[in-house]
Amino acid sequence: MKKQVNGNTEGIRKTVLERIAALYDIKMEATTFASYELVNELAALTGIIRREISVYIARDGAVEDVSVGDSSKVSMPNMRLVRNADRLCGVRCLHTHPSGDGRLSGVDLGTLRSMRLDSMAALGVNEAGEATSLYASFLGEQVGEERQVLIAGPLRPYRLPQQMLMDEIRYADARLKSSTKETDEARPERAILVGIENTEGYDTLAELAELAKTAGANVVAKEQQRRRPVDNATYIGSGKAEELSLLGSALEADLFIFDDELSPMQQRNLEQILNVRVIDRTALILDIFAQRAQSREGKLQVELAQLKYGMTRLTGQGTALSQQGGGIGTRGPGEKKLEVDKRRIRRRIYELGEELKDVEKQRTLRRDRRERNPLPLIALVGYTNAGKSTLLNAVSGAGVLAEDKLFATLDPVVRQVELLGGTQVLVSDTVGFINKLPHDLVEAFKSTLDEVALADVILHVVDCASPYYESQMRVVEDVIASLGAAETPRINVYNKIDKLPEIPAAKQDTSFISAAKGKGIEALLAKAEKLLGKGRLTAELLIPYSKYEAVSFIRAEGRILSEEHEAEGTRLKIEMPESAMRRLKHMLGIVDKHEEEEE
Repeated sequence: MKKQVNGNTEGIRKTVLERIAALYDIKMEATTFASYELVNELAALTGIIRREISVYIARDGAVEDVSVGDSSKVSMPNMRLVRNADRLCGVRCLHTHPSGDGRLSGVDLGTLRSMRLDSMAALGVNEAGEATSLYASFLGEQVGEERQVLIAGPLRPYRLPQQMLMDEIRYADARLKSSTKETDEARPERAILVGIENTEGYDTLAELAELAKTAGANVVAKEQQRRRPVDNATYIGSGKAEELSLLGSALEADLFIFDDELSPMQQRNLEQILNVRVIDRTALILDIFAQRAQSREGKLQVELAQLKYGMTRLTGQGTALSQQGGGIGTRGPGEKKLEVDKRRIRRRIYELGEELKDVEKQRTLRRDRRERNPLPLIALVGYTNAGKSTLLNAVSGAGVLAEDKLFATLDPVVRQVELLGGTQVLVSDTVGFINKLPHDLVEAFKSTLDEVALADVILHVVDCASPYYESQMRVVEDVIASLGAAETPRINVYNKIDKLPEIPAAKQDTSFISAAKGKGIEALLAKAEKLLGKGRLTAELLIPYSKYEAVSFIRAEGRILSEEHEAEGTRLKIEMPESAMRRLKHMLGIVDKHEEEEE
């Protein structure tokens, strides 16, 4: 069976390539770390091609993989010959440095940690193809969240302390076994964030870092590609992807998070290059929603959005998801496992849709009850973490969870509040918005966001301490418009003024508050009450039973504040727009005094 040389073999002569492939045939004793023959041949071949060469060696001394890289890097396959996850992987890597310097790089040490290699060793090779020095590294003790690395070197490459180096592998395995389980359970995932610069100067990676933190990840690096066309295959280009692969090895990254939604093909290609899990902004937001949803409706909405998102990412690799092969003599009844999975997901999506319809019926009944004894509705909307829940707690004592995290609360909350002038209102806290909010999520939460469309007044809560609050406001305004509430009366509420050096003067349609400190709340409520009463009149009327259709008109156009049934008819205290009040009085044959004077 022909052994394959992996990596960048382009431009290497066939005879040299055959000689590199012959490295597979070198056999060593199980007690030998790196034989004279292997070291000598690696050095000679590196001198010829002036590229890095790496070999992976099993504990029985067999060469399991040979790869070639360019002058700065070599492809490191993810190998594991030992099944136990709390043990070293069972292979050691010996690779060359054509610069002549055998010292190990950060990428080398990061790869040792992330892959749990038996050892990572580097062999310095000069231009003459001679080995100059060898350094070998081994996993050390766990100190906090960081595993230490022990380095032996510089060593004379042709006279290596073979037994000592093999003993170090044994000691490293014992250290790993004693501490791996506890540290792995406590260690958050190490994430690298990747994005493309935007033209607005808005640092979306800072926001992505907050999302990752909310999801429980530890962000170890941020990489932003200069503005360029998105690569259809890898989003950032294959060259940048190779750079990220090295960075991931150096920083022991568990996953990469991309700032835009990736196509299934882009995600698959990136995972093949980066050798770790890859997710995009959409998947991250969905994961946070899955963690945070508490109510039955919220959980159903999130699951529905996740299934719709994951549906497009169900892709088979070759015949891996096929129940039968292809070709003559194999075709016939049956179907691919991929189609079975898709059908199951479609079925679950249908079931979730039906369950959400039932929940929506219950929500509609509650809304109808509110409308029969209606109170004005004030909806709190805003960017996530702008302080909506904190404001609701400040005005109502609702006790809603309020944390300095993105999407701390997802489930809508409605509370009855008495304003300063005695007006009774309902205040609704809605899910926060965010830049690039997944479409499927907006669709799933449509019924929840209906509270915004039905509101009498919208309080747009803004984190004015954020350097990007104007961009965040635009995102919220776009969502409000998509819900058909662009014309609803609104107050822009600039929150977190306690973090500003000075407070700007408030305009008629704005308020400056600190919900956490309780500053400016009374002035805000006074503005909201004034806005609710603008153009609306209250009256107490006796509706004769013979004209009971007027009650239906009142319910449609205004609010019934109190209702009593008397012998002559129904006595109502109502609130209506001025124009509707005039129409009602004409229906009842009531003429105002100022109308009589005009006549």
